[in-house]
Amino acid sequence: MTGHRTTDGEDGVTQAATPPADGAVRDDEATAPSGAPAPEGTATGDAEEASPAGDLERVTAERDQYLDALQRLKAEFDNFRKRNDRERQGTALAATRDVVRGLLPVMDNLERAVAALGDQGEGIVAGVEMVRGQLAGLLIGHGVEEIPAHGEQFDPMVHEAIASVPSPGHPEGVVIEVIEKGYRQSEHVLRPTRVVIAARPPE
Repeated sequence: MTGHRTTDGEDGVTQAATPPADGAVRDDEATAPSGAPAPEGTATGDAEEASPAGDLERVTAERDQYLDALQRLKAEFDNFRKRNDRERQGTALAATRDVVRGLLPVMDNLERAVAALGDQGEGIVAGVEMVRGQLAGLLIGHGVEEIPAHGEQFDPMVHEAIASVPSPGHPEGVVIEVIEKGYRQSEHVLRPTRVVIAARPPE
């Protein structure tokens, strides 16, 4: 049973205090405690506002990682392609040099044949000389050139000395005779020139 509180009015008549209606807020309940948490709606709004910025930073970081990985992959592929090209070119050059080395003795024999025939049989000499010239043109077409030797200072990188003899008219170490011609392809020596060099004159 609901109790009623009574008060004395100005006319002395006792009046009953009317209880607050359902759902009404009392004066002493209207002000929330000073330490009460803020409404949930405010915190949610802040989080929603901060979320797009965080997503942008994350997406930007992932993009930078993908770009860095792509650049590294491209650099590795370029290095692989260049290395593969060098190896292929090296293999082709090695094969060409092997073939050329096999042709050098043929060139030697043709030159000896031309020298040995001399004036005997001009037709034969002309035929042999023609073959020698064709072979020489083939070698030149593959970048093969004769190594200079006669009258040059002996160079162990391109010359092979098989004898050393005194030669009053030549300084020491100068090539005075070529025994067998040498050839090179670019900077690669296919065969050194076999030579005789001048020795120091006896005192």
